[in-house]
Amino acid sequence: MVLLQPTYFSPIIQYVTIAKSKKIIFEIEDNFQKQTYRNRCYIYTANGKHSLNIPIQHSRGIKQKTKDIKIDYKDDWQKLHLKTLKTAYSSSPFFEFYIDDLRPIFEKRIPFLLDLNLKCHEFIMDALQLEIPTSKTTEFLKETEYLDIRYLAIAKPEKIVNLKNYYQVFNTNHGFISNLSILDLLFMEGPNALNYLENQKINL
Repeated sequence: MVLLQPTYFSPIIQYVTIAKSKKIIFEIEDNFQKQTYRNRCYIYTANGKHSLNIPIQHSRGIKQKTKDIKIDYKDDWQKLHLKTLKTAYSSSPFFEFYIDDLRPIFEKRIPFLLDLNLKCHEFIMDALQLEIPTSKTTEFLKETEYLDIRYLAIAKPEKIVNLKNYYQVFNTNHGFISNLSILDLLFMEGPNALNYLENQKINL
């Protein structure tokens, strides 16, 4: 069993671990932290590594649990994210294969960040054709006997993760960029993405 944070179209390394797990436990009782993948992901554009950030409603000076964080829809970030994904990946081998199922995530205003991240996870699991049972924590687990990869949700400082190379649209411009959002792998490898994840040998 693996214990992890629900994040926004998670880094590939998170799904390397998920693909080898028998059960997923989502940590939902933690306090929200900045500089994490909870509300951001990284993709590959013509300019290199690019961050997609979800704006959130902040409560100054008050600690909030991640599950209570609301998304800020003042600016149309959904339209921007979808447009950026199209610009970056429309020429990728499997973009058209997944975009119709992906688009609804960017068309519905989901109030809470946690619910959006769980919806993103559902999409990825369907795309990977992976069926792994999930549950949620009922209290914050300081210590656990499970494989604890909650730290993989931390975006800064960035960890170096050496994954096997696969073709990327702009690799002739900037070379291979490892551990981007799982969307990058999906658009490039399609049905072979699960095989790629299962064949990674990473010591966490």
